[in-house]
Amino acid sequence: MTEKSIEQIDRVVIRFAGDSGDGMQLTGDRFTSETAALGNDLSTLPNFPAEIRAPQGTLPGVSSFQLHFADHDVLTPGDAPDVLVAMNPAALKANLRDLPRGATVIVNTDEFTKRNLAKVGYDSSPLEDGTLESWHVHAVPLTSITVEALADFEGLSRKDKERAKNMFALGLLSWMYHRPTTGTEAFLATKFGSKPEVLAANLAALKAGLHYGETTEDFAVSYEIAPAVMPAGTYRNITGNTALAYGLVAAAQRAGLPLVLGSYPITPASDILHTLSGLKRHGVTTLQAEDEIAGIGMALGASFGGALGVTTTSGPGVALKSETIGLAVSLELPLVIVDVQRGGPSTGLPTKTEQADLLQAMFGRNGESPVPIVAAQSPADCFAAAIDAVRIATTYRTPVFLLSDGYLANGSEPWAIPDVADLPDLTVQFATRPNGVDAKGREVFQPYARDEDTLARPWAVPGTPGLEHRVGGIEKANITGHISYDPDNHDHMTRLRASKVAGVEVPDLEVDDPSGDADVLVLGWGSTYGPIAAATRSARNAGVRVARAHLRHLNPFPANTGEVLRRYQRVLVPEMNLGQLSLLLRAAYLVDVRPITQVRGLPFTTVELADAITAAAKEVSS
Repeated sequence: MTEKSIEQIDRVVIRFAGDSGDGMQLTGDRFTSETAALGNDLSTLPNFPAEIRAPQGTLPGVSSFQLHFADHDVLTPGDAPDVLVAMNPAALKANLRDLPRGATVIVNTDEFTKRNLAKVGYDSSPLEDGTLESWHVHAVPLTSITVEALADFEGLSRKDKERAKNMFALGLLSWMYHRPTTGTEAFLATKFGSKPEVLAANLAALKAGLHYGETTEDFAVSYEIAPAVMPAGTYRNITGNTALAYGLVAAAQRAGLPLVLGSYPITPASDILHTLSGLKRHGVTTLQAEDEIAGIGMALGASFGGALGVTTTSGPGVALKSETIGLAVSLELPLVIVDVQRGGPSTGLPTKTEQADLLQAMFGRNGESPVPIVAAQSPADCFAAAIDAVRIATTYRTPVFLLSDGYLANGSEPWAIPDVADLPDLTVQFATRPNGVDAKGREVFQPYARDEDTLARPWAVPGTPGLEHRVGGIEKANITGHISYDPDNHDHMTRLRASKVAGVEVPDLEVDDPSGDADVLVLGWGSTYGPIAAATRSARNAGVRVARAHLRHLNPFPANTGEVLRRYQRVLVPEMNLGQLSLLLRAAYLVDVRPITQVRGLPFTTVELADAITAAAKEVSS
């Protein structure tokens, strides 16, 4: 056999695509884990249907997993795949428009039957009619080769053997890009440890894929990508939902509080509940409620009882929780509301990403009920954002919105595991004794007396002698907390609550402007961080002077936000909605920000943002 060549490359984008039952998410996840272990920087984009078992062989049933990895820092999952693994005609048709000319396509020819072709509107096979002549095509009968490789497993049906074809594909791609398989082998041993024959079959399929790459003449080249240069430390690959869950636990530990999660399962937030439910030994209690309202009620009750109350949901759940969030505003108790945003309105696009809950988080309650808002910017950053949200909630005694989205929740990247000693001290001081004197000179507890710096009221654990006080949704009298219908008191309390939120301490907005004389600023929030950073890098490489900044805190805005906005002739605001942050910035600062919007259920591409930046720079200079 002719010795095969190895080509050194600096980056690649791979997309696995097939039916939702083909195991594409598992395949992508395992390939990602092995890639992270090798030290490459990476970013992922899982994309799957909302149905548990979508119609087989149809376009709506296609599930895909995209991975971008490189020997340098990676900011996005990639605009377009360099390699597409298509397990059936539907996967090919759904993804072909994203493929640049000259990309590699690995096709499972066994699924290109007349019936499967007809399901997606192919009159003839694209493998034979010239449709794919612009791409490098490897036609591989993945299913039949897998079945043949498992011929000795007589205890498994043909259907069971066919299910292992994703492991064959994983083995083949692992050979192509010199990925190890030891982690996958250990994973399979854990997953199928109670089913020895199924475990052996999957391991055999994985090795068959590796051997196929080594021996077939169809693949003459394999590729190596060197590890990325990263700061020293211990890293692990992590999804946004997992990072957020760990951040909540770390914050609770640093605050010295038990963590109580009251939650109702909802896509794409459910994995936070799943992760936290396994961390009981770290002082975590999880309560799966019967509905969204009960979930937040449990969380707020836990906060009243002296715990860190957290509730997790997505946009539809936030709508149901709104009255209890208002109650938390009135009670002035810590509460973290995690909103993992998805496409809306109503049920919308449950498994697709969007940033359209900003105005709901800002205003989606009755009355004047301001709430601080924190937004994570990347999967790994969900950890730090969670800690920040807990800091604000416990320091200022207020509910806090923590915004993530489907792209961050399911996507992954390397995360440098922090030293616990480097995390902020969030220790909470509960009220332990009366803090005032009544008209008769007796010591009393004044539940709405306030800290001069934070305007936070004291947090008194129920059952503490002498600290009995009233709670409820009816307006409270200043200082005493008695029920009050006095107009002037309501005006005073409303302004106090608003001043407390407006006074939340947040760092200034940092601007990345290497040239120091840019005319265009790109300002983002949340998960647009990666696409904006990649696009500004691309524009700068093309000679465009452009600055960028990113908002973590959306209420209150950093104190220097207005000054930053007025420094530039053109301000572009990309967001996955129809211009919600732009609306808030215009109202707050009277500046002409220019929204760049999309609501396709997918993140921005680098190219589209770089083109918008270049066009804005030309407009300013002309």
